[in-house]
Amino acid sequence: MSDRGYLIDTHIVLWDLADDKRISKAHDEILLGGAPKYISVASLWEIAIKSATGKLSMPGDLLETIQASDVMLLPILPQHVLHTATLPRHHGDPFDRLLIAQAQLEGLTLVTADRHFASYDVAIV
Repeated sequence: MSDRGYLIDTHIVLWDLADDKRISKAHDEILLGGAPKYISVASLWEIAIKSATGKLSMPGDLLETIQASDVMLLPILPQHVLHTATLPRHHGDPFDRLLIAQAQLEGLTLVTADRHFASYDVAIV
């Protein structure tokens, strides 16, 4: 359980919106629970880029759906971006690296099914 809250990884956001069965019971409990939950603006950016390139279809009214939920948007701050330069190069996905930096600096637990995140000094569930 995170005292400060949870930062939801992009694929978990998409799986939740699609009622995808890949969401684990632990992740589902967090999404339905009352603890503070955040979606990074970086995730919206990643979804928009992948939608524009045809890699996925953007859920309709994504921003409106998020704003109507109990999830808060986490802005991208300069310190988040600069902190990515200090992270080990376990993998190169810039969006993942930004989420890791945000979680570290904001004291959030990352909600993810991505095994790469376990290589970093960040709380995950």
